[in-house]
This record gives sequence, C-alpha cells and structure tokens, in this order.
Amino acid sequence: QVQLVESGGGLVQAGGSLGLSCAASGSGFSIYDMGWYRQAPGKQREMVATITRGGWTNYADSVQGRSTISRDNAKKTVYLEMNNLKPEDTAVYYCNAYVQGPYATRPVEYWGQGTQVTVSS
Repeated sequence: QVQLVESGGGLVQAGGSLGLSCAASGSGFSIYDMGWYRQAPGKQREMVATITRGGWTNYADSVQGRSTISRDNAKKTVYLEMNNLKPEDTAVYYCNAYVQGPYATRPVEYWGQGTQVTVSS
C-alpha cells in the first residue's frame, strides 16, 4: 500500500515563503504525475501545480511566478516552494500522485492527508 506523507505546512506572514514536501512510502511501484492541490474553507479543491515524471510542470494562474514544483524520483518525493505568500493562499494543501504497482494495468490516484498552510496579513 502506498502512502503519501506531507510535511512543511504552518503559519507564515504575508509576503513570506514556505516549502512543502511529500514523500511516497513503500516500494515496488512506479510514480507518474505528482502534484499539489489545495482546498480553502467553503471552496472546492483546486490544482496548485503538477509535475510529470520527466519534469514538465504546470501551475495554476494564481500561483504562477510565485511557486516552484520539483521532484526527486529517486527519493519518491515532490516539493512545492511558495514565495510572496498571500492570505488567499491559506488552505489545506494536499499531495497527489499517480502510482502503478508491478501487476497493475494502469496508475491509481493517491492523496496525502493534507497539511495546513495559513498566511496571516
């Protein structure tokens, strides 16, 4: 069973920076696309940034230019660095990954448990 474990959330002042990381536990599987999503109170979960296995990235317009997603395939870890944080960035951030086991015919989507990011004004 694959688990995604996030770390790095917390409280930060507006204009500050924060780094998140998410490591996949387990072995014997392949990880394809990975990403970060967030959900603010009363709102739907939205994509923040995604990265393919080969390193192609995609960002939400709201974080474009302020965020960098990266991954270390050997460590089965994805990272998100966010700069110039704004109060509207406050949300629970979730790690996402498509994982395929050795006998599976297609990748399965996994989610982390979420980590709270709060940006104070």
